[in-house]
Amino acid sequence: MKVLEIAGGIHKDERGTLSFVNDFNFESVKRFYSIYHAETSAIRAWQGHKIEHKYFFVNQGSFVVSWVQPDNWDQPSKSLQPAYTILDAERPVILSVPAGFANGIKALKPQSLLTIYSNLNIKDSAADMWRFPAEQWLDWTKFK
Repeated sequence: MKVLEIAGGIHKDERGTLSFVNDFNFESVKRFYSIYHAETSAIRAWQGHKIEHKYFFVNQGSFVVSWVQPDNWDQPSKSLQPAYTILDAERPVILSVPAGFANGIKALKPQSLLTIYSNLNIKDSAADMWRFPAEQWLDWTKFK
């Protein structure tokens, strides 16, 4: 599987704003959680999963979300090239990151809120957690 974006949209009228991603299917989702970053200095990276599939959606603000496919889960190459995208609440998208990737996030605007959906319950997710240093594959300081 590959990482992909599921596009959504925004509808605005005198009553307010409606944000949606109508093509997202919740069939495999077993849980969700949200991450709020009041400031833009925090980096959450890298969390890898061999079997967990994650979906990222920005409710408020903006985040850079990056992913990389480890070549060896115990000692991955430091020369791997991560990919990334900018997710913004003004452009509703769900980023689908399948099993077999490590991911990282950083808020680009203060008071940003990110919701993550997962295909695993918390117990199974904890058993499928691989952590790597934040600076391993990406210079997060280039994102301001």
